[in-house]
Amino acid sequence: MKKLGISIYPNHSTVENDKHYIHLASKYGFKRIFTCLLSVEGNKNEILSNFKETINFAKQLDMEVICDISPRIFKSLGISYDDLSFFNDLGVNGIRLDLGFTGNEESMMTFNPYGLNIEINMSNATKYLENILSFQPNRNKLIGCHNFYPHRYSGLSYDFFIECSKKFKKHGLRTAAFVSSKAATFGPWPIVEGLPTLEMHRELPIDVQAKHLFATTLIDDVIISNAYASEEEMELLSHMNKEKITFNIQLSDSVSDLEKKIVFDEPHFYRGDVSDYMIRSTQSRVKYRGESFPPHNTIDIKRGDIIIESDLYKQYAGELQIALKDMKNSGKTNVIGRIREEEIFLIDYLKPWDKFAFSNWDR
Repeated sequence: MKKLGISIYPNHSTVENDKHYIHLASKYGFKRIFTCLLSVEGNKNEILSNFKETINFAKQLDMEVICDISPRIFKSLGISYDDLSFFNDLGVNGIRLDLGFTGNEESMMTFNPYGLNIEINMSNATKYLENILSFQPNRNKLIGCHNFYPHRYSGLSYDFFIECSKKFKKHGLRTAAFVSSKAATFGPWPIVEGLPTLEMHRELPIDVQAKHLFATTLIDDVIISNAYASEEEMELLSHMNKEKITFNIQLSDSVSDLEKKIVFDEPHFYRGDVSDYMIRSTQSRVKYRGESFPPHNTIDIKRGDIIIESDLYKQYAGELQIALKDMKNSGKTNVIGRIREEEIFLIDYLKPWDKFAFSNWDR
């Protein structure tokens, strides 16, 4: 099951504020929490006590907590890879190793007696994963998660992201990546310039970032990296369909009630005989044969437009299409709406026979 998640940073916040944020996320169906134990400088017992309190609160709300641990913390707390009782006592569901060991240690850790997940860094081009797999880990307890990047222009390139992600999906491992909130004000470090995995996401709306990650079919869980995301952002993500691309569209003023019904109420799939110019959803022309589709708004067609053929197109009347390219309108085609500009690139992720849907974007 694909999940949504949030991040908390107890070293930079308060237990009360984190609990409020966790409760809000739970309300909107979020199921994962990323956190990190960056340091235990100061009152070690108080820091760990606060950590436990926050984690236990999240667990009561049936949320999974993965804690990012640096090698320095392993050393300062005297933790060994063959004894993970500290993390079990802390109450987390798993630990994330940003920097790992030699492969054998990670494999041994997946057999820990507490059932903790061992999450490894996906954002690298080495043979790290293959090395771990060569030591025969418990694959049910081995998962992956990309990094996030606070410095502008330092995020992953798209091609590199795809290359790294495919390695994990090839072996059937669960994957995760991060999206960045516009409302959030902090992360684990002082620099705050957004906190996405992909650099191309840095200025995109949070729901478009998430839609894109799910559309790649390579990411199972999407986590908001910075804190605190707004309730509006959480609500947006909670309504998102994780299984099929759902485009937010703006309708034309002249759209008919029947055309609205076709757009929003009928199921759509990408017809299998592919065109360079359009994605065709043809069942509506069959279902509504004999209904009236008078021509209106027959302006020239732009990439990202939603179109329904008029009566002038005879047997094609009522067929819905998404424009892949700019086209001259013959005067027979009704331009009934347009995909939200930030989402138009997502049409390239639809493959023949893929299912898709639309929602009304009235912002």
